Amino acid sequence: MQKKNKILRAAGLLCAAALCLAGAKAGWTGGSTEIVAQAAADIRTTAAITSCTIASDKNTIQIKADSNGDMNATDGKFYLFELKPYESGIGSRRDFLATAGGGNSMSFQTTLDYGQESDKLYSSFVVAVYDGTQFITVSEPHYITNPEIMAKNQAEFKDPSTKKGLNIELSMLSDAFDLGVKHVGTNIAFHQILGEGIDFTYDGKTYHFNKGVIEDYDRTISALSGKGMTVTAIILNGWNDATPDLIYPGTKKSSNAFYYLFNAATEKGFDQTRAIIAFLADRYDGSNPNYGKISNWIVGNEINNQQWNYTGEWDLTSYVKAYQKAFRVFYTAIKSTSANDRVYFSLDYNWNNPQEKDGKLKYGGKEIVDSFNSIANDWGQIDWGLAYHPYPCPMTEPEFWDDDKTGLITNDFNSPVINFKNLGILTQYFEQTALRARSGNVRHIILTEQGFTGVDAARGDIQNIQAAAFAYSYYLVDSNPYIDAYILSRQIDAPSERKLNLGFGLWECDMNQPNQIVPTKRRKIWQVFRDIDKKKDTLEASEFAKSIIGINKWSDVVPNFRWRALEK
Repeated sequence: MQKKNKILRAAGLLCAAALCLAGAKAGWTGGSTEIVAQAAADIRTTAAITSCTIASDKNTIQIKADSNGDMNATDGKFYLFELKPYESGIGSRRDFLATAGGGNSMSFQTTLDYGQESDKLYSSFVVAVYDGTQFITVSEPHYITNPEIMAKNQAEFKDPSTKKGLNIELSMLSDAFDLGVKHVGTNIAFHQILGEGIDFTYDGKTYHFNKGVIEDYDRTISALSGKGMTVTAIILNGWNDATPDLIYPGTKKSSNAFYYLFNAATEKGFDQTRAIIAFLADRYDGSNPNYGKISNWIVGNEINNQQWNYTGEWDLTSYVKAYQKAFRVFYTAIKSTSANDRVYFSLDYNWNNPQEKDGKLKYGGKEIVDSFNSIANDWGQIDWGLAYHPYPCPMTEPEFWDDDKTGLITNDFNSPVINFKNLGILTQYFEQTALRARSGNVRHIILTEQGFTGVDAARGDIQNIQAAAFAYSYYLVDSNPYIDAYILSRQIDAPSERKLNLGFGLWECDMNQPNQIVPTKRRKIWQVFRDIDKKKDTLEASEFAKSIIGINKWSDVVPNFRWRALEK
């Protein structure tokens, strides 16, 4: 009887709303305001989009959703709306794309319009109901989750033979080749791409890019990938007065900020951001050896600290939502060009450090991961990855194996800092079911910035300790199946860092040329780096390190040590 009464009540409200709508169309207004207000107040419909994918014909978007089935005060239908990345809601819009009948499940179809001005590839979609006077959104937005189906480049990702990588100087490319470098990172200044000299047409619009800047990247990327190195690009959004739309709206220039949050929150910002990354993805897809191939893309740097991704004081969820909207623009442009390229966000080693998070400008890395993943679950899960920076703590001392003495290293998921001392905690965290990729596999993790100083303010030259730290850390990564790459920073000391007693290089630099990076002589780490991934030479190259670290066997301190069978 209760179920029957509920159905009758719902039918009565829907009839009232329908009568009101019909009367409004006929010009009758008597009593309509009160009835419609009552109908809207009684809407209890909720819906959740469960999938949003491009069909095999590459021109149809198929969307499925579930609802609680309660159609009180509605016209009994569900409506599908499109939202551009810069739109926060449908407002008073009435331009729905498709309809579906009421019930606990529904499906919609709409056209993709790929390559046209009406292209929906980057859009999200919401489900709405009609209360007799307006459309009301009843679901979270959901994005297309398989943009890779559109990619002209469907080649598999090429995993190098080892995980060994280095941030190198292009002038020292031959040295890097001698070292057997397999992975390399390069920075791309997002804010310097727009200009003149190269035209690029996308979705019916033509954009103009700085020829000189682009040709510099061509030379760098083609030189690196041409030597068989897997190139990781770190996309950085600096301040440029000439390109204000690339900066998130309302952001003010800060003397404490190195880089800024990408802007997908305004129409111009989205338009320009999409065009730039689509151009870069297209140019560096590997089809032209004169341009080269980028395989890994990192959107920003150390986003848990706004010094590197500035927009101003925000709570965690708002900040991550704004970042993820921009991230999805990058992801969609890249994956719809090269299906198996990988896209990452970046964190420093402050995993859950109360000293380095305030909930406004600094956040724990763990918080960022959890928030990003939770939002992705609502908006449509994608194959995002993590680029992590596990420097020693503090960075001025290379002996990471005693970093637990700082009180910042613990062997649990709430460790204030995760670095090489407790690196396994990071991958164990990502092994959890809730954080795995859609395939069920652990997400891709790469280490893209870390190093060990070979100089110390009190001890002077400590290059043997530096080399020992590298050997130990490399074995930890090499023996961890869930870390794909280890890019050491750096090939040559930077004079600006040497002034701070940070000599991360395999080579020392000429301090008499402070505005340039000029090598002088090799450190011990150079030879260790060269041989560390060679079966024949690795244990011999690292033998010296055992006494420094205080161990007898690497397998005693490296879980699942890869070279265990070769140990004596």
